[in-house]
Amino acid sequence: MLGMSKNVSASSSLRVLAALLSYPDPGMREHLQEMREILRSEQAFSAARLAELENLIGNLADTAPMDVEAGYVQLFDRGRATSLHLFEHVHGDSRDRGPAMIDLAQTYEKAGLYLAPGELPDYLPVVLEFVSTQPPREARAFLGEMTHIFNAIFSALQRQGSPYASILGALLELAGEKAQAVKLATEQPLDETWAEPPVFGGCSIKGQARPGEAQPIHFVRKNANTGAAP
Repeated sequence: MLGMSKNVSASSSLRVLAALLSYPDPGMREHLQEMREILRSEQAFSAARLAELENLIGNLADTAPMDVEAGYVQLFDRGRATSLHLFEHVHGDSRDRGPAMIDLAQTYEKAGLYLAPGELPDYLPVVLEFVSTQPPREARAFLGEMTHIFNAIFSALQRQGSPYASILGALLELAGEKAQAVKLATEQPLDETWAEPPVFGGCSIKGQARPGEAQPIHFVRKNANTGAAP
């Protein structure tokens, strides 16, 4: 099976992928077996892709916690090619990134979902949490708009031999596309002193969390009666 049917939900699997891309703290890892069972039961992926995802889950479960966490930081916080902040791949640090952030946050708000303070809307696990709330046809279309970014991240992860590449391959599969390596530009080392422009309040986009610190994902639904977040 390549890609989900336009009318078949993969909402639970999308939430699992979001969780697998999050910082692998003890709270995340204690749910790995549950994640495996969800992926098996929803059957949103091909057998080959599911086997790759289960291999990733097995690695996260069997590797020493400190090594898992250090590996995550090294992979996602030390280079732009593997950044999980999607607009980093599109806009870099240009001024266009600000309006794109605002537009994406407004897309979430129209669906009744609001980011907690300090969270950036283009962080891939956040994006996937949003997509998981959408009907199958809309979810597939939304993922389809990002396949060029997914392929770039997939290629960077595959080049490093990372099992995390299976997640990007799974997202491409859900979008009805085939994961394929693309040519990547030579990446310059990140300047450790580089920081987000002040307009974003100093929120880091070098990675998803400081080493050893989890990045929570929180959408809050606005109370229909009061108009305020609960």
